[in-house]
Amino acid sequence: MSLAASPIRFPDTTSREVMTRRGWWLVVLNLLVPGSAQSLAGNRRLGRFGLRATLVLWGLALLAIVAWLAWPTVFYTAVTSTLGLWAIALAAVFYAVLWVILGLDTLRLVRLVKAKPSARALIAAFGVAAMVFVAGSAAYGAVIATTASGFLSAVFASGPPVPPDENGRYNIMLLGGDAGPDREGMRPDSVNVVSIDATTGQAVTIGLPRNLEDVPFPESSPLYDVYPEGYGAIDGCEVDACMLNSIYTEVELKSPEMYPDADANGSEPGIEAMRDAVEGITGLDIQYYVIIDMQGFADLVDALGGVTIDVADRVPMGAGHDEDGEPVEITEWIEPGTQVLDGYHALWYARSRYETSDYDRMARQAELQDAILHQFNPANVLSKFQAVATAGAQVVKTDIPQSMLGYFVDLASKTKELPVVRVALVPPDFDPEEPDWAYARELIDAQVLLPETEEPAAG
Repeated sequence: MSLAASPIRFPDTTSREVMTRRGWWLVVLNLLVPGSAQSLAGNRRLGRFGLRATLVLWGLALLAIVAWLAWPTVFYTAVTSTLGLWAIALAAVFYAVLWVILGLDTLRLVRLVKAKPSARALIAAFGVAAMVFVAGSAAYGAVIATTASGFLSAVFASGPPVPPDENGRYNIMLLGGDAGPDREGMRPDSVNVVSIDATTGQAVTIGLPRNLEDVPFPESSPLYDVYPEGYGAIDGCEVDACMLNSIYTEVELKSPEMYPDADANGSEPGIEAMRDAVEGITGLDIQYYVIIDMQGFADLVDALGGVTIDVADRVPMGAGHDEDGEPVEITEWIEPGTQVLDGYHALWYARSRYETSDYDRMARQAELQDAILHQFNPANVLSKFQAVATAGAQVVKTDIPQSMLGYFVDLASKTKELPVVRVALVPPDFDPEEPDWAYARELIDAQVLLPETEEPAAG
């Protein structure tokens, strides 16, 4: 074979011009098509192995893109399952090692001493940077995959998928838990239901004030036998305040035996009691729950880099009562205008009710939920994934099975593109202290049980 026929494999080593140009070709080819440098100028067996591995990777990437576009549920299910994540992690480790080997071998093939002195450092720097970039990206992908597997296994339950209810919807109870030093046990200070159309993703959020009284229970609930006329309606209850959010505390502290299978099913007696209460209020079948620790919520917002809120009115911070019940003065204000809130300030924005009402706080919490839904996307979650996973595992508890994640991720992408409809059982339309449960069902059914041709009313 002549020099002219194969200048890359058999270059004129006496020409620094030729060797410099050859060096640049090799490091660039190794970056664009790993294995090509070895096939052209080095160990062809290693080169063929690298090229085959590269083609397999390109094929898998193309298959993933096609699946994401054509069968998103299948794609999301694969990348949220433990088996799928570990397969991704092992593949990432394999490619990271392979690219380091190919990168180092390419630098050997370049023969820097034969290149122009002025180009040696640049060629070497480019080759090393390319190797670090591709191999480092693969290694980071492996870290993300293993972290995600641990996070999802810790947060989400095991079990088979559950079909939507008879109306074609998934109904999820969202509880914001608050175990402050001035109270006995934890009370869910934020109670919402998200009802999602299983086909379109259209969501209805139902806000339930924590101070709802005479809460009804379904006849199938063990609490119905104790409170047939509603929670505390006849002879009071076992805790100091007979309101909706007290049901969790009472069952957890006084009568957990009412729900003997709760722990085995990835739940708690108090959560199951709240599920019964919410079903009694709304008339909906609550398939799943999600409970968020409000104290840990601040860590999650910090991990995501903060949240942008358009603050309408000044919100006081620090006001409340200490452990002895003594009033605490306002220490700071969240001022009106567009604000980027860190976790500490976002938590106060969601919890503060000094000089305002619980209903104002519910409105701010809904605003915060909308902001998080629309501002946090896969790109910024992935960039901070380890911090998000660490915070999330401490903040979130749910009985949503991991096998349903792919479906819900796809559904959430549809929900994000649609207006969220809100139903709030608050004054002046609804009196939490003298509730009309039939009217509450009418308000909810008007949005949840819409004919297929009718659009939900925004609000």
